[in-house]
Amino acid sequence: MNKFSEIPNEDLEDISHRARLASVGPWIAFVEGRDHHSGDSFIRIGDPESDMYVTKSQTGLPSLPVSAEDLDFIAHARQDVPRLLDEVRRLRALIR
Repeated sequence: MNKFSEIPNEDLEDISHRARLASVGPWIAFVEGRDHHSGDSFIRIGDPESDMYVTKSQTGLPSLPVSAEDLDFIAHARQDVPRLLDEVRRLRALIR
């Protein structure tokens, strides 16, 4: 798919379905040293009792926390993806 191809409606539905199945939002990134000063970086997901810890690993090496930028992207995606889907649908309705 080139970067200017229209996203098929089926793909939009698949994206929407995955967003509906994800843990309820909002998701908020808490980066150690930026947002708090003890413990690990994590994403708070909807329920204040639920946190998501994200690491990256390479074969044979210990897992490491992802960057603050990756954590922010993942956390914001929970809110951003549904908004973007709504905007695509709104714009498609205007075109019709």
